[in-house]
Amino acid sequence: MASVAFQNIHKAYGKVKVIHGIGFDIADGEFVVLVGPSGCGKSTLLRMLAGLEEISGGEILIDGKVVNDLESKDRDIAMVFQSYALYPHMTVRENMGFSLRLRRADKGTTEARVAKASGILNLDPLLDRFPRELSGGQRQRVAMGRAIVRDPKVFLFDEPLSNLDAKLRVAMRAEIKALHQRLKTTTVYVTHDQIEAMTMADRIVVMHDGIVEQIGTPLELFDRPGNLFVAQFIGSPSMNVFRGTARNGHVEALGARWPVLPGICRVGADVHYGIRPTDLVLAPQGVPARVVVVEPTGAETELLVQVADENIVVVMHGRTAARPDDTVYLALDADKAHVFDAASGARLG
Repeated sequence: MASVAFQNIHKAYGKVKVIHGIGFDIADGEFVVLVGPSGCGKSTLLRMLAGLEEISGGEILIDGKVVNDLESKDRDIAMVFQSYALYPHMTVRENMGFSLRLRRADKGTTEARVAKASGILNLDPLLDRFPRELSGGQRQRVAMGRAIVRDPKVFLFDEPLSNLDAKLRVAMRAEIKALHQRLKTTTVYVTHDQIEAMTMADRIVVMHDGIVEQIGTPLELFDRPGNLFVAQFIGSPSMNVFRGTARNGHVEALGARWPVLPGICRVGADVHYGIRPTDLVLAPQGVPARVVVVEPTGAETELLVQVADENIVVVMHGRTAARPDDTVYLALDADKAHVFDAASGARLG
């Protein structure tokens, strides 16, 4: 196991800059997820850590040692790719032990490590099969097993679940999290799926356009997003956001009054007002809204409603008698509101 540190990291391809001075630390044994939209630089940052991309500026440290000029094979990391990258002519057993064969490890050590990894991942019945005989989920487990066999200081995962169907992604998320809890190996995981980030991470690094927008635990980012981008990126369904003007104890927006805690923002300020869909409730009185779509999912019901032609999502526990074109009334507690400066997008209060 090892700590990881990024210190003022820059990356450019010619004149095009894609990483702009990123710096943060990852503690020994921590599971950190890099999340953000496509093109934000998260995979590039991971590949620089792996030694697969050159660093244009700054330093990367593993266990306190600068690794900028170290070859990938000398960094004591193991990477699991989106594409599995298994050798088709080798069995599962041979794929898992191949890295140790390259290191000229003795046969006993190789067999012992493969056996241990296959036991952890329930791969024992598959050891003599070839990749073509495996499902997508089984192939991904073999790729993880190959990484475990190396016993690295750091595990790197580059969107490993994006090729799997929705049900299998959920199962594999749990497997990877359980694996980390068992091995306690420092893990850096890249995804564009914020649900993966929320459910797996000890801490999340939210990236956007080559910078870090915010770092924190999943619940810190959900409860107190530092800016408008993080607020709308973290959470599913996304936070409802609309523009308004701050008043004393409320925000005027969409022809209605929306509650805020006193002193959150300057009276008369131009703001963005945000509400999580799960924090809105249907009440006998409140902000009138017209129901557009009702989507029952069993335990919850998702409503798409309109207030002054603005679409707002409401997620309620249980079921509702509301139907399209009905008028309902929305209410929320003032301490559930999120307010952001309209010019900078920064959180207020």
